[in-house]
Amino acid sequence: MATEEDVKQRQIIENRARNISHNVRCTECGSQSIEDSQADVAILLRKEFHAVILQLIRDEIKAGKSDKEIYQKLEDDFGETVLYAPKFDLQTAGIWLSPVIVGGIAAGIWAYQKHRQRTNVHMMALNLVRGVPLTPREKETMLDILTPPPPPPRKW
Repeated sequence: MATEEDVKQRQIIENRARNISHNVRCTECGSQSIEDSQADVAILLRKEFHAVILQLIRDEIKAGKSDKEIYQKLEDDFGETVLYAPKFDLQTAGIWLSPVIVGGIAAGIWAYQKHRQRTNVHMMALNLVRGVPLTPREKETMLDILTPPPPPPRKW
C-alpha cells in the first residue's frame, strides 16, 4: 500500500506531466495540444502516443530533469513541431514581423506618391507657361492646391 507521501509525489509528477503535455502539439490538427484536441486520431493518439509521451515525461521528471530539459528532449526525439509553442528565433521573428514590414513599405509608397503628387505642381505650372495642356487629373490637382479655403463663419 502506498504511503501518503508516495501518493502526493505521484500527483505532483502527474500534474507536472499534464502541464507539459498541454504544450505538445496534436500531429493531426496542429492547432491544439494533444491534451485538448478532439480529432478522432488525437483521441487514439492520446491513448497510444500520449501514453508514451506521458511516460517519457514522467521518467524525465523522476530523473530530476527541469521542464526546459524535458521540452528539449521531446524536441530532440520528435522534432520542433511537437512543441505547441515554437522557439522564438530569427526565422520565427521574420514570419511574425513580415506583415508589419510589408504594411510599412506599402504606407511608405503611398506617402511618397502623395508627396510627389503635391510637389509636382511646379512642373505643371512650368508646362502651363510653355503651353502644354494639363491632363484632367493635373487640372484637379491644381484647382485643389490653388483654391483658397472658405472663410470661417462669423459668430454674432
